[in-house]
Amino acid sequence: MPVKVPDSLPASAILRGENIFVMSETRAEAQNIRPLKLLILNLMPNKIETETQLLRLLGNSPLQVDVELLRIHNRPSKHTPCDHMNAFYRDFEQVRGNNYDGLIITGAPLGDLEFEEVAYWDEIRAIIDWSQQHATSVLFLCWAAHAAFYHLYGIKRYLREEKISGVFQHRRVHEHVPLLRGFDDEFWVPHSRYAQVSLDQLKAHGDLKVLAESDVAGAYLVVDQNNRNLFVTGHPEYTRTTLQDEYRRDLAAGLTPQVPNHYFPEDDPTRPPRASWHAHGALLFSNWLNYYVYQQTPFDLNDMAGMTPWE
Repeated sequence: MPVKVPDSLPASAILRGENIFVMSETRAEAQNIRPLKLLILNLMPNKIETETQLLRLLGNSPLQVDVELLRIHNRPSKHTPCDHMNAFYRDFEQVRGNNYDGLIITGAPLGDLEFEEVAYWDEIRAIIDWSQQHATSVLFLCWAAHAAFYHLYGIKRYLREEKISGVFQHRRVHEHVPLLRGFDDEFWVPHSRYAQVSLDQLKAHGDLKVLAESDVAGAYLVVDQNNRNLFVTGHPEYTRTTLQDEYRRDLAAGLTPQVPNHYFPEDDPTRPPRASWHAHGALLFSNWLNYYVYQQTPFDLNDMAGMTPWE
């Protein structure tokens, strides 16, 4: 089954052009099944690009997913038309009373700020707290993962001397884990950030379990002991050209960024980049939706206490 999106959402036409199965609201209304209700809090500046990246991965699942988009505030966006935001995004007060099968909180370009310096930090904390009672499973991406480590567990990140940018090899730490079913022993994931959380500190925390890690990028996949919160420190949703676009953007801004690692053939940024992570990115989202959302969520979302317990 496909991911269900509003008929006129720009991502819908893009994904259909890629032969990814998406279903319009009109067609979905004719089907007598309960789709998964998924909320996406999009903190990235270019909303449409991030929507498309995430829906591309969600569209690979055999489950029907009803997606709602959430914004952190209603101030005008510099990179996304106001008409788009008003048409497709909801404010937190509009969803506060709802329950959801899953919630995704995206990254944000705030790597050099302390969390308390972020203008909407109070709102982020409120949504994270709310999610623990109103979503069966929460997937935190990149900056959001660091924010949740800090808010929920008091684990602080640190700034790296140089930005980590590129595609890095990772390995599974645990084999028989539903989230990693179908994963190779080693796989590649893009990273693009200035901050990092100590791998040793995460492994030492009694409420957390590191599932996959990298010698360079550190912890990549972490879950809590209830398998309800999933922390993803990289960017499995990135397209083949996302790192290239970031690199060129920084050059145009007068910065001197390093060439992303293991990305351009022979590290030559004049050559087309290679994508080596799409398969595992799609598998990650499919496993999350199936094993951590669909298999656990109650049929009646009004009964969040009726979730299937993990064995």
